[in-house]
Amino acid sequence: MRHLIALAAFFALTNPGPSLAETARQSAAANPSLAAAIADPRRDNDRARDIHRHPAQTLTFFGVTPEMKVGEYAPGGGWYSRLLGLYLGPKGKLTGLFFDPTHNNFSDKAKQGIRDGAAKFPADVAGWSGLPAERFSAYPLGSIPVGDKGTFDRILIIRTMHSLLNWSIADSEIKAMRSLLKPDGMIGIVQHRAKRNAPFAYTDGNKGYLREADVIRFMEVNGFELVRRSEINANRKDSANWPEGVWTLPPSLQLKDQDKAKYLAIGESDRMTLLFRKRP
Repeated sequence: MRHLIALAAFFALTNPGPSLAETARQSAAANPSLAAAIADPRRDNDRARDIHRHPAQTLTFFGVTPEMKVGEYAPGGGWYSRLLGLYLGPKGKLTGLFFDPTHNNFSDKAKQGIRDGAAKFPADVAGWSGLPAERFSAYPLGSIPVGDKGTFDRILIIRTMHSLLNWSIADSEIKAMRSLLKPDGMIGIVQHRAKRNAPFAYTDGNKGYLREADVIRFMEVNGFELVRRSEINANRKDSANWPEGVWTLPPSLQLKDQDKAKYLAIGESDRMTLLFRKRP
């Protein structure tokens, strides 16, 4: 038995499995709609970052299919919104989920910015995708339509958990998202990952990095179970201990030209990729 275990361990080390390029090809081949959305010419300006963000593998891992109703939390600059609009627009439903602007953490200007962002999201995605704005929707989590509760297949939280924890709004925001999910609905999280032994002062969200175990525990406490995790968005070149936090690395490059070549060679941050199911 020991020989078999040793042989299995040796095989695992010497046969690490398909490369990221191969898994991307496999993901796209298994889902022509996703392949078409990723290859769409309207994504030409976004495509350079696919090598860091692995959209084919990530959406496949999260089990997002083209007919689903999916919420994108805190859409931000629109990199994922443009792809999801192309992918979900024809058969499914994409909804932008924005911060609840009633939180006291936000200034009046920020609150109005949140409301304005939600109001224009459908038109923005329509412009990116070439589909009617009626195919898309959006609202702040403080203004959830009653009819939307319990109707979402997936909600995606992409590189935003650190802000929720840093601003002390994570509990209420996750609770609101949980209310939107179907009984078997899931939340997919991609998040900048701190080292396991990183101190709390560095991993409370203020530097962008969180410890994976902390994120898992937080979601469990808030009514979710971990379904699976993946290393598809890992980057072992990232030491995850930059004085300026994750914003030292691309795309932010907070230090501008200082050591720019070094940070570009590292690439975007090391990231955890986690999928959680709503518990009854």
